[in-house]
Amino acid sequence: TFNRDVKCLAANVNPAGILDVIDYFDRPGGAYAEGAYANANTYAYGFTDKPGKRIPKAVAIAEAGVGRARAAWSFFEAEAKGPNASATAQANILGASAIARAEVASASASAGPLKVTAGLGVDTGVRVGLGGAEVKLLGTGIKADETGVGVSVLGSGVSCAIM
Repeated sequence: TFNRDVKCLAANVNPAGILDVIDYFDRPGGAYAEGAYANANTYAYGFTDKPGKRIPKAVAIAEAGVGRARAAWSFFEAEAKGPNASATAQANILGASAIARAEVASASASAGPLKVTAGLGVDTGVRVGLGGAEVKLLGTGIKADETGVGVSVLGSGVSCAIM
């Protein structure tokens, strides 16, 4: 999902996070930190009784940056990043997305469906699925999802909740 726009702080409840509780409830704890990094990976999982592989999904990702620290245990995660850029395409049972992101810095923490993010960055991409749809170019775009309808301009946005 798009949840890192140009903004200082964001908090949301993400429907995909509910799937993370199912997929990662028995994940062992782990942590790492790294300096400069560059990675590219593709994977597809589903219906395997192992953490992160229960819910069907396919992902392709390329990322590079300077400075990253991450810790995870069960469905709890925390991450801090320095300057970075990434491109991700993914599909799961809730929908599909293709997103490119560039950040100056960010920090995030999540516990299942609850996620809090602080940072400065912009997103470009498209997301479509059961929860709605969103299109952005350099942080400017429109969305319609379970929380309502919204418009963003250069990462700052306004939305209207539909009850």
